[in-house]
Amino acid sequence: MNKERYVAAVEVSSSKIMAVVGKVSDDGQVAVIATEQERGVEGVRYGIVQNLEETAMRIARILEKLQRKPAVAPRQITSLFVGLSGRSLHSISTKVSQTLPNEMEITQDILDRLYQQALATDIDASLCVVDAIPRTYTIGKYETQSPKGTIGNDIRAVYDLIVCRPEMQRNLTRTLSEKTAVDIKKFIVTALSTAQIILSSEEKRQGCMLVDMGAETTTVSIYKNGHLAYFATLPMGGRNITRDITSLGVLEEKAEEIKVTSGNAIALESQTSLNLGGLKMSEVSGIIVARAEEIVANIIEQISYAGLKESDLPGGLICIGGASKLNGIIDLLANKTGLPVRRGQLPPYIVMQDSRIPVSDALQAVSILYAGATNSTDECLDIPVTEDLPIDGTANEEVQKPQKPAGPKHTTPGWLSRIGDKLSNVFSGDSEDDSDLL
Repeated sequence: MNKERYVAAVEVSSSKIMAVVGKVSDDGQVAVIATEQERGVEGVRYGIVQNLEETAMRIARILEKLQRKPAVAPRQITSLFVGLSGRSLHSISTKVSQTLPNEMEITQDILDRLYQQALATDIDASLCVVDAIPRTYTIGKYETQSPKGTIGNDIRAVYDLIVCRPEMQRNLTRTLSEKTAVDIKKFIVTALSTAQIILSSEEKRQGCMLVDMGAETTTVSIYKNGHLAYFATLPMGGRNITRDITSLGVLEEKAEEIKVTSGNAIALESQTSLNLGGLKMSEVSGIIVARAEEIVANIIEQISYAGLKESDLPGGLICIGGASKLNGIIDLLANKTGLPVRRGQLPPYIVMQDSRIPVSDALQAVSILYAGATNSTDECLDIPVTEDLPIDGTANEEVQKPQKPAGPKHTTPGWLSRIGDKLSNVFSGDSEDDSDLL
């Protein structure tokens, strides 16, 4: 008999909150069975929850909608895998080592101790360590990325510590655990989970860059020789372009609409006199192009910050996120780097059974779900327990019988009322006198 497991995840960003429910089959396949989101979030800035009450209310509303979906009901969401993304997230390189008592096989226990040693690295007090990602291991003079099972009397490793401001996790914990009474199974770094499902092993070995262009931040993850080589979050995104357009005297909602429907990251070949809603499109184009080029320049600059050159990334750039949908932004990146640029896609081994929300919008939340489902055996949904009646058919004292709806009183002759009461008691099995309801 197949044993299915139900998991759930939430992504909280400054442009939207999205939650997804997945079903994991006994052979490990993950199917996304329900998705729900709310846009226009004002209580989150640069990945940090600023308004706990508003954010909790929105999450509770999303979870309630998910629980009413036929694919989920009657299960209740009791815990979530929670994504971490935001301006303060970045990586710090650290080196750790252990000397072994003698030449011996490198076991998982040794690797676990090395990992804990990396997590305990002293860093800036304004930051906290979220995770430690191994880059390379060295046993003796032998460098490897697969140390388990090798022989040596010492082991050294280079880790990339993923760090962020403590309030990023703290405020999410307050919002979920304290205000919505939903447990957090684990915090998952969204940039790492998206790379897990979007980037191929070949791209990681060749060298590539994953670019997640959000509303207020752009996350850059560079992979080389099969491992993470650099990770940073830039405090700029699609909303910067939108707010620049508001300088022309339009509200942000209208500016967003203009950007999405008529904007282009590449300058027009010839000037136009076209007006849109009273705005000169030449002015709009100039604003969008200027900011898009600034964002792209900052993305490209991360390659040199990682100690690499464009030629070190033949795997190219892979783009995801709402801001990457801006017309011309992919071409602009390709023109400026000379590298192949593609849009990230959901891999075929993850099945989207609920396709109401575009897959491109759900990539991050689905990746968090997949990471939680495949790296643990946890269950996030429970079926409420209903109290069974005893064998004699009488209800337990704790179980309250539904009240009869109140209705208008009727005056009936005393004998007819008594006969009616007896007949009612016979059919209902109730021996109490209900005459006070008449």
